[in-house]
Amino acid sequence: MNITFHLNGEEVTLPQAASTDTLLDWLREERGLKGTKEGCNEGDCGACTVMVTDTQGSKSLNSCLLFLPQLHGKSVRTVEGAAGPDGELHPVQEAMIEHHGSQCGFCTPGFVMSMVTAHANGATDHDDQLAGNLCRCTGYAPIIRAAEAVEEKPVPVWIKKEITSLPKVEKLNRFSPQSADELAGIYKAYPHALLVAGATDVGLWVTKQNRDLGQVIFLDGCEDLKEAEITETTVRLGAMVNMNKMREAIEPLHPSYGEMIRRYASTPVRNAATVGGNIANGSPIGDNPPALIALGATLHLRNGLTRREMPIEEFFIDYGKQKRQPGEFVEAVSWQRQEDALRCYKLSKRFDQDISAVCGCFNLTIEDGTIKDARIAFGGMAGIPKRAAAVEAALTGQPWTLETIKAAKLKFKDDFKPLTDIRASAKYRLKTAANMLERYFLEMTGEDASVLEVSA
Repeated sequence: MNITFHLNGEEVTLPQAASTDTLLDWLREERGLKGTKEGCNEGDCGACTVMVTDTQGSKSLNSCLLFLPQLHGKSVRTVEGAAGPDGELHPVQEAMIEHHGSQCGFCTPGFVMSMVTAHANGATDHDDQLAGNLCRCTGYAPIIRAAEAVEEKPVPVWIKKEITSLPKVEKLNRFSPQSADELAGIYKAYPHALLVAGATDVGLWVTKQNRDLGQVIFLDGCEDLKEAEITETTVRLGAMVNMNKMREAIEPLHPSYGEMIRRYASTPVRNAATVGGNIANGSPIGDNPPALIALGATLHLRNGLTRREMPIEEFFIDYGKQKRQPGEFVEAVSWQRQEDALRCYKLSKRFDQDISAVCGCFNLTIEDGTIKDARIAFGGMAGIPKRAAAVEAALTGQPWTLETIKAAKLKFKDDFKPLTDIRASAKYRLKTAANMLERYFLEMTGEDASVLEVSA
């Protein structure tokens, strides 16, 4: 396949690239661009961060999880291309020098490229933008000061023109559909092919497990699957909506859900990861399904010309098993607009960029002091994302009181038999899940239930 993209302002065409060659390996081994570092090789450390620009704008991404075909028709900037064509430093580079933002220097290229991208986008939420970049020796204060110092500096011309000078390319090949209709036809003909959306999970199959992925269908060209549609009655998210775009859509409607998405991995991972991928891989610790189940979401599936819908909780059958037929893919997820009573609570060993030990989402309807309806779902408590049916039954029809909540907490052991693993013990999971219900009550009745505030 002929893959064409811009690299630091120059057009590159690769006629012999394999479908699972990563950008990181190609940059270092084939182009000799050693500034982009290999740290964890799984999207956790940020040492390999690059800026990727397409018609939608510029995003920071982990090059270790980017397959070369995903770059077709786009523009890539590495740390070597942060400076101008005549060698003039980017304002971010100057600020990092001035504020002593580098010590050993291994992590610095990734920080610089995250900051270059944030600067290009006018983003000033520096803690969030840099949550996916780890530093072991400098400390974050001088790096944050450097990011703050360039907030008002103009975006350099060579960065600004990236989006207006993308390469003109033809379609990559038949396995890079440009619409959901085209994808449906290809996947129907090749039902055992692997669908690749953001590759934040699939990428690890290559970098960590050395797996041969076989035939791959890349979904990035399906622009119609990237649409987030919000009407007066319905929210509908296409399967290829990335997690940062999802957060933008969700946060005004359900701030607690938006806050959970902020803690979902890091900015570069959220720029790649998709709502459809997070659902379709069926992980029992994926953060989206519990929230979507609590919202009463509907999953939209497509197989060729045939479409069907189901409540999202019915999609998950058992660990590693979903109710999806050969050649069928997730097209979208939707739910009815509703008054916000959703609260999402995530417990993890690290606050940012960590996998949930327990993720609980609660959505109760209260009328005249009585619980009329309860939708409660958890991740990390079973082999699938699962509703707390016994707890819901214990709540429904009961008075909205702390006594009701405490009685319902005893039912968690009927709903879940969690595992003990490296993230948490079964006892801890049951205890904290029950405590989340009480936290929900306190928060919804006006008590200060924030776990981020400490008072003496």
